[in-house]
Amino acid sequence: MKLAIAQINTTVGDLEGNVRRILDAAKSVADQKPDLIVFPELTVCGYPPRDILYDSSFVEAVQHATLDLARQAEGLPPLLVGSFAPAEQKMYQHPSLNNIAYLMQNGEMKIAQVKQLLPVYDVFYEPRWFLAGTKTLPPINIAGKKVGVMICEDMWDEEYPVHPGADLKAMGAEMLICISASPYRRGGGEGRVHHAERQVVSIRPAKSARDYSTTEMPFVFVNLVGGNDELIFDGGSFMLHGAEVVAEAEKFEENVKVFNTKDTKGTKEVQGEEEVFRALVLGLRDFADKNHLRHAFIGLSGGIDSSVVAVIAAEALGRERVTGVAIPSRFTDARSTESARELASRLGIGFEVVELERMHKAAEQAVGPKRSDGVAGENIQARLRMIILMSFVNQRGGFLINTSNKTELALGYSTLYGDMAGAISPLGDVTKAEMIRLGKWINEEWKEESGKRGEGGVIPQFVMERKPSAELRADQVDPFDYEKISPDMEALVLSNQSNPAMRASEHKRWQMGLVLKVSEKSFGRGRLMPITRR
Repeated sequence: MKLAIAQINTTVGDLEGNVRRILDAAKSVADQKPDLIVFPELTVCGYPPRDILYDSSFVEAVQHATLDLARQAEGLPPLLVGSFAPAEQKMYQHPSLNNIAYLMQNGEMKIAQVKQLLPVYDVFYEPRWFLAGTKTLPPINIAGKKVGVMICEDMWDEEYPVHPGADLKAMGAEMLICISASPYRRGGGEGRVHHAERQVVSIRPAKSARDYSTTEMPFVFVNLVGGNDELIFDGGSFMLHGAEVVAEAEKFEENVKVFNTKDTKGTKEVQGEEEVFRALVLGLRDFADKNHLRHAFIGLSGGIDSSVVAVIAAEALGRERVTGVAIPSRFTDARSTESARELASRLGIGFEVVELERMHKAAEQAVGPKRSDGVAGENIQARLRMIILMSFVNQRGGFLINTSNKTELALGYSTLYGDMAGAISPLGDVTKAEMIRLGKWINEEWKEESGKRGEGGVIPQFVMERKPSAELRADQVDPFDYEKISPDMEALVLSNQSNPAMRASEHKRWQMGLVLKVSEKSFGRGRLMPITRR
């Protein structure tokens, strides 16, 4: 069987654009005559649509768009497309929808499968909008073969064997296809392959669950790519033959790939710091482009956090769409501003310097010595810097990128309405220790478009070697051993626990911008801790 994986980048609510993208992808491979072209979960409406699904006019528009897609696809090879429809059962004050995989063929469509397992963990709240399918539908017939269809979570059940897959095999499926919208998290690709393998195993009688043999049944996993709010979808679609990955689509890129189910050659996996870097670039790029934000501003301090963010922004948006702003104060080391200038020059991004002293003195005079001393005085400086940065945004349009890292956010080592400001935080799910490794990778491996690498890399050596400092008082350095405290704080986050520092700063994290998710557990929708608690 000849199959096409259509790993495309959709936008939530852009029905016309999503339908056009589906058709363009199908037309691009139609001359290769695939027997089936497979698209990700909820392709028509975009994923995740969240509470737009409570809007009945949107639900109706998606139904019309799905029918229109089927009609426009007449003459093309058969399509397997994700959308939704009202369920037979109705619940009070609930959208009561089914998440559906449609087979579109000869201008018509039929339901190939209804999603049965609805996730309600981490960033997923699907039972809020959808009702589970009550039974597994039989395989569809494609090119004389029985093809079993699953939708995302239907592949992930921990019970052995997995319920929907087992049903499909019992119904005579000769291959399995899973359409998915699975968000990126570091190292998550291995988990997908592991769960896909469990769909094509045969347990030997009277043996343990670990004693199994693989069948020759092909398994195809087609995943969404692109950024939608804090979620990044990495693609990474693949085909298994037995327990071996034999075909794979490029991660973090749109890809329409035709292959034969007898293919036996795999592809190289993107891993480590490169994987995280590419994920953050994709998430930031789509946030800006899908929200029509043309220009990004960054407070470029001469520290490693803002330097790494500047590199990510330059790669994501192009150097002409990024401006770094240095705001030196009476406590700023002159080398900090010079390093910020040098980084901006090497990246080819815009660069501005605004001295803080005049505003700082005026604020001290206005609030008086009691409220401008100690921590209060440090916070005043951080907030004055945000006034300056937001003035650039208001004057020129665009958005401010936050430069905080996950360890600082966990510790509460940040100023609310100060350095926590910004529409989006690329490093908010990257610990300080991980971020330092990312900076080293950038200097050693990243190939920037401008080619202006300094000695040791694009990030100046002063930035890489200095002790972390907010430079809000004389001789200030951060009071933490980040190599030790970063994994300790991350362990608390991953286990849904909190220490006193995290509890005291919960209200801060509720008020900051989007945090791009790249770990198993990030600050945001996947960690809804109460502010008021005992």
